[in-house]
Amino acid sequence: MLLLCIVLISTISLSAQRIAVKNNILYDLTLTPNLGFEFGIGKKSTLDMSVGYNPFNLTDYKRFKHWLVQPEYRYWFCEKFNGTFVGAHLHGGEFSVADLKLPFGFMSQLDDHRYEGLFYGGGVSVGHQWIMHPRWSFEAVLGIGYARITYDKYPCVECGDKLKSKTYNYFGPTKAALSIIYFFR
Repeated sequence: MLLLCIVLISTISLSAQRIAVKNNILYDLTLTPNLGFEFGIGKKSTLDMSVGYNPFNLTDYKRFKHWLVQPEYRYWFCEKFNGTFVGAHLHGGEFSVADLKLPFGFMSQLDDHRYEGLFYGGGVSVGHQWIMHPRWSFEAVLGIGYARITYDKYPCVECGDKLKSKTYNYFGPTKAALSIIYFFR
């Protein structure tokens, strides 16, 4: 993955005309600071690199700590940074989650245990970007794919010995973004 990123970044200097900096509003709603960069690498292609990092405890017992890196190659149907695109992304990160009550009983096991681990995988996405001003755009993206999740389960947030270690194969949504974008020329 590192070698792929180095090769892709080295091609950016050859044909980059615009550089975009973006913030994912959906990630902000999870109180996760995030930043994305997107570089033109061809007439109809870009490389997007998004990162997020949440080092905060929500309360003494509740936590949603994690970091995420998600590079993505995008092919644009009209022109880069305008209109509809399809993408292929990789992702990887680490997490420590405890005492979370998600809506509709989703992942109810998070209510009373702590999970720590890492994940990696990839997927495909589709999105659209709307130009609001020569330097500002808005973007919506949805992606599906795979993640290999390796984790340890603990009885509570700060205490207890590890209950078990497990690996899980996840198929489903792997990317969701509503982003505000600023362009440098």
